Amino acid sequence: MPVNALWEELERFPRLPLADYPTPLEPLPRLSALLGRPLYIKRDDGVGPAMGGNKVRKLEYLLAEAQARGARRVVTFGGLQSNHARMTAAAARRLGMEPHLFFFERRPRRMMGNLLLNELLGARMHFIPFGGGGEAGMSLEMTIRLVRWLARLWVGPHYFIPVGGHSWRGCLGYVRAALELDEQARGLGIEGAWVVVAAGTGGTLAGLLAGLTLGGSSLRPLGIDVGKLWKGFPASIARLAGEICAHLGRPRPFTAEEVPLIEATYVGERYGVPSPQGTAALRQMARLEGILLDPVYTGKAFAGLLDLAERGRLGRDEPVIFLHTGGVPGLFAFPENVGRPAGLP
Repeated sequence: MPVNALWEELERFPRLPLADYPTPLEPLPRLSALLGRPLYIKRDDGVGPAMGGNKVRKLEYLLAEAQARGARRVVTFGGLQSNHARMTAAAARRLGMEPHLFFFERRPRRMMGNLLLNELLGARMHFIPFGGGGEAGMSLEMTIRLVRWLARLWVGPHYFIPVGGHSWRGCLGYVRAALELDEQARGLGIEGAWVVVAAGTGGTLAGLLAGLTLGGSSLRPLGIDVGKLWKGFPASIARLAGEICAHLGRPRPFTAEEVPLIEATYVGERYGVPSPQGTAALRQMARLEGILLDPVYTGKAFAGLLDLAERGRLGRDEPVIFLHTGGVPGLFAFPENVGRPAGLP
């Protein structure tokens, strides 16, 4: 599909501008020297309200629909340190809507990291002390249905946003991002690069997969699972990527086998708990490049990138782009993990 035609299709859908684009695509010179290959970072971490992050690209489409429907309340859900929940709360407040956030966890004794910012934004937080999501053996779709039911009971009329903005409409934001990134990469002479991204709900990966495929890009997306959260995760991403293509007028079904996802390998103990590999990776990024990752999402994804590159799983000298999706507030929820360990400089 010609790129100009794809841009025209995207313009058919209402969108609220909540951030400035394009986000930078920057080289990582010291990490490139360490790995012996060109390494770049796409800076989606600093865009949008309330300390920023990639979810603003999805919220631009989702909240445009909410506004058109006259919604006064917005509902979404996620993990305790969900960047999506925090950004939904901030964007909703910017538009005069009341945010309601659902968490399948007990209410913590102390509000730290993203939870503290949610509280500052006046989000109504609903803590559900029984299992949901993958730990309860549920698919993503089943969990979405459960939260929809609870929200009808507890919130009343509202506009519902799935976890991570996981919907075809929200993921149009990452079709736009895919086209933006492809243009930047070509401008720098980057061909055939892997684009590595954290995969929590898989929506960002689905949008990239659809956008890069429809746009005929040489870039290759690769998701690093950061949660072991959902049954049938690759199939869920494949369905979503297919829905995105269909709504853009270019039906293109995907199979689970076509989804470029590394499942479970780099999660560590479980979702929401920092892993030793992820913590080491975020320290390395901070000390070599002065860029902050987070311990729940991007730290684990970058650990995956480093390991795959060192083992030759990303080729030998091909360029690699790391998509930084944000999450810096999460650092402040885990000082005992990301602070200086005893005995280390």
